[in-house]
Amino acid sequence: MTDAAPRTAPPRAAAFGFIFASAAMNAISFGLMIPVLPNLVKYFVAGDTARAAVWTMVFGVTWGCMQFLWGPVLGSLSDRFGRRPVLLISIFGLGVDFLFMAFAPSIWWLLVGRILNGLTAASFSTANAYVADVTAPQDRARRFGMMGSAFSFGFLIGPVIGGGLALINLRLPFMVAAALALANGLYGLFILPESLPPERRMAKFEWLKSNPIASLGFIRAHGSMTGLSSIYFLFMLSQSVWPNVFVLYAGYRFHWSTLIIGSMLMINGGLGIVVQMLLVGPIVQRIGERGAVLLGACCGVIAMTIAGLADQGWIYMCCIPFAAASNLLQAGLMALMTQRVGPTEQGRLQGANQSLQGVTSVIGPLLYGGTFAWAVHNDATLHQPGLPVLIAASLLTIAFVVGLRVAHPAPDAAFSPAE
Repeated sequence: MTDAAPRTAPPRAAAFGFIFASAAMNAISFGLMIPVLPNLVKYFVAGDTARAAVWTMVFGVTWGCMQFLWGPVLGSLSDRFGRRPVLLISIFGLGVDFLFMAFAPSIWWLLVGRILNGLTAASFSTANAYVADVTAPQDRARRFGMMGSAFSFGFLIGPVIGGGLALINLRLPFMVAAALALANGLYGLFILPESLPPERRMAKFEWLKSNPIASLGFIRAHGSMTGLSSIYFLFMLSQSVWPNVFVLYAGYRFHWSTLIIGSMLMINGGLGIVVQMLLVGPIVQRIGERGAVLLGACCGVIAMTIAGLADQGWIYMCCIPFAAASNLLQAGLMALMTQRVGPTEQGRLQGANQSLQGVTSVIGPLLYGGTFAWAVHNDATLHQPGLPVLIAASLLTIAFVVGLRVAHPAPDAAFSPAE
């Protein structure tokens, strides 16, 4: 027994390093297309901005619906057959989607690519299940924080690279993103080890237990998981305000140029990485996962309140440190949620979370986009274009209140990572 520990410790450390690198590369490839896709859509609709906005909404809603329907299926498949094959399917699916974007002859082919990507998009959720497989409960918040930093890093530098490549050719960012995604898939195919051994897998895959409705039943069956899932849903829905209205809001409210807006996003993303990479571990060690959830929610409410009420750019900048600190919530929350299920159900848990996130992807554009349009239309009397951000702050306030009641460590959290 004493000889076994030295042999098993290195693979665990290496496995997390592999999944961290894979997540970062995947996020970079995804970030490459963020600033370019709207312009490609405009190209297909002859520069009509209104039609481009409608198509962009269609893409977002379609992708969210696919996530809602297929997230639980992919989560259950990872519990039955292991994380590695599902992760590879997701990564290669993303690469195929980018190839559709790079060579699509019409906008309908772009929609086909979005559907395929939505069907297979489980890289982030499967990576979280992978982390839960190889990490003891007391260390998961720190590891989830590091995974969050990998995603943030990709979204931080990806758009910068994508915007630069688009100056050369509008399709070039998608070609590079496809190459990165496919290279990432090959990396996983030949290097990434499986994290879930056969003896810890679900005995049988059942379609009836792998749909969105069944995933809600799965959450209810785990007691306080319902409350934690509510926090997750409210958090993800509140965070969707930023991609949906921030650019339009900052330009309208503060008259910021694209350069200033991009700089604000980079600063916010950079501070978020610092929090996720360096501060989550020490803070959770000091105040626990519950404290991280409550502190993160509180900071998020402060950030969104400042951002929604600010009438000058320098006031808005005061919210950035609080917005970065709100990353504590997700790391602590994921640690608490993974404590409540065993190794054969981590995939189902992440699939259920992905399904909930798919719902927020559908609701977010309608809620915040519609609210912003209404607020701007009535700005002469309302004087509150930050209304959608304040709505997001109220949702996060509800999450904080729910967290006071349910964000407690599981009493029997004693799972050891797979040998």
